[in-house]
Parts: sequence; structure tokens; C-alpha cells
Amino acid sequence: MPADELLKETERFLHAQIPLTKAMQVHVASFDEARLVLTAPLEANHNHLGTAFGGSLATLATLAGYSMLWLLLEDREAHIVIKDSKIRYLAPVRGELHAACKRPDAKAVTKFKKLFAKSDKARITLKVVVEEGDRVCVEFEGTFVALK
Repeated sequence: MPADELLKETERFLHAQIPLTKAMQVHVASFDEARLVLTAPLEANHNHLGTAFGGSLATLATLAGYSMLWLLLEDREAHIVIKDSKIRYLAPVRGELHAACKRPDAKAVTKFKKLFAKSDKARITLKVVVEEGDRVCVEFEGTFVALK
């Protein structure tokens, strides 16, 4: 599947299965060998101070990890849930929300896929940052579980 169509398919899936993504105006911006990037406009995700709402930042980071796993797993029937997470808010976000999930190394992905194929269940920990320009504003780490 061409890269642009894969991004559109992922965005359609998010909007259909997780209605909050539509309200937040989440956009799947890119996916490559290094990372997956989701964006959302500040206008739909701001707080009373005019900066990004913490809940929107946490949600976008969670969605970036979720989407990365959904794309890597390549099993559209699997159920993906978050088991646990930790988040650190380092600086306010004053512009577009930009969450980047680092692609796990190939060894971790292979191990995850083998376990999933064998037992219909596997988990993996993913790291996400929310950036504004060159500055990291949020650090997120989440353990995601895929179930058959």
C-alpha cells in the first residue's frame, strides 16, 4: 500500500474507532523507518491559558503509540489496549500539537510479532515525545498490549 494511503487508512481507522480523535482533529502526518507523527491543532485542544490542554497532550501521545503498534502489527483484527503509562510535562505547548512515536528496534518488533503469533497476546513498550520546534515538551512511555 502506498505511504499516503496507509496514513489515510490509519486516520480513518482512528476517527471511526476512537471518536475523540475526530473531536481533537487528530491527523496522521507521517510514518517512516524512524517514527510515526500525529498532529492536532491547538485551537481544538487548548486550555484556559491558551496552551495545549494536558489531557489532549496525554491522549495524543497515547494515540501515537497505539497507531505505531497498529501499523507495525499489520493485523487489522487485533485489539490494542494500553496497559500502563507514565508522562512528564516539561514545557507548555503553544502551537500545533506534534506527537512523535519512536519506532522500536527491529529485534523488539520481531520478538513482539513472534509472541503474538504464538499466543495471540503480546506487549511492547513505546516512547513518544510531544515537540514544539526543537524543544521536547512532553515525554511519554507506554506499554501496549495486542490481543487476538
